Amino acid sequence: MSLADLSTLVAHYGYAAVFAVAFLWSVGLILPAAELLAAAAIYTAHTHRLNIDILAGGAFLATSAGGFVGYRIGEWLGEAGLRRHGAKVGLGPARQRLGQYLFIRHGGKIVIGIRFMSIVGCFGGLLAGVNRMPFARFAGFNIGGAAVWSLIMSFGAYLFGRVFASLGGPIAILVLAFAVVAFGALVVYIHRQGATLQAKADAMLLRPGE
Repeated sequence: MSLADLSTLVAHYGYAAVFAVAFLWSVGLILPAAELLAAAAIYTAHTHRLNIDILAGGAFLATSAGGFVGYRIGEWLGEAGLRRHGAKVGLGPARQRLGQYLFIRHGGKIVIGIRFMSIVGCFGGLLAGVNRMPFARFAGFNIGGAAVWSLIMSFGAYLFGRVFASLGGPIAILVLAFAVVAFGALVVYIHRQGATLQAKADAMLLRPGE
């Protein structure tokens, strides 16, 4: 979906669209939660029809709650259930190995950073449950991760929208061009890092014949 499509969705459904997508994404569905939250924040900066504090706070609560639900689903499924049904929600064998590798190497800390990883970002709670992370430990990391993700995605995009709106003419175009180039470079970097991590996960966990 384009930024225009996401902005239209926000204009029609407001907070409900952002919070519902953020919740379902954190449960373990592949949805454009980060893009929608950023679009809503930029929309807020330009129109003032939404409140950025409510937007950020609601996104935090939605992602926290979704993470807890995902954890319980992962706990209920277990490794056998995940291997059997994971591919149905986009968590195929390769992503399962990557998730297991991240938890082995980084433990609970990965719950904070995993939301920013495009290839497994929505599966943090699910993978924590499957890997039997103690719930109390997961809760702290889940809440912290939801707070970091929500604040960066909402206020970061909001501030960009405010700055862009205050500029005019060639300067605004120059800033937009720089932002597009920087975002493209970030996407390429994340993709390469993901490929590197996947290779390490496969080297550690891939069984012969898989």
